[in-house]
Amino acid sequence: MSFTYPEVGATAGTGPLPAGYHHLHHRTTVGRGPEDFAVAGQAVTTWLMHRAAGVRITADAPNATAGTRVTCTIGAGPVRVTAPCEVVWAVDEPRRAGFAYGTLAGHPECGEESFVVELAADGTVRFTVTAFSRPGTLLTRLAGPLVPLFQRLYARHCGRTLRRITARRAAPGG
Repeated sequence: MSFTYPEVGATAGTGPLPAGYHHLHHRTTVGRGPEDFAVAGQAVTTWLMHRAAGVRITADAPNATAGTRVTCTIGAGPVRVTAPCEVVWAVDEPRRAGFAYGTLAGHPECGEESFVVELAADGTVRFTVTAFSRPGTLLTRLAGPLVPLFQRLYARHCGRTLRRITARRAAPGG
């Protein structure tokens, strides 16, 4: 399988996201200090955050590394959405950790989404979701503005989930 969009890796750059897509940029503070950063970074790169947010993850590697194939499934029965992706880039640096995955054939959208945790100079730990996408199926085209709304709500949900994971794991005895 190959990616369903040509701008692979565009979420890693500092420039603007590609034109012709819906853009999403959501940032949430999830903690403070190196310990919170370590917990949050590990939760993002090991799929824990996604799973804790209610997404079923099937991945061919325990950590998000470039080339890892992952299928995200949300919902159940006839209201289940399955989304095959591949990790296009990953970062594991002293103050930045995360990854982006891009859509593969069978995904309801076309585009890319990144999940990055950063430790700022003032000690604040921030989680950022950046994405560009457009409908990839008739169903997502028909859903119109509901899809970007769902994506924003999901990004916020991931931030709240990561904040809870960080607070629980960073707490004494957590």
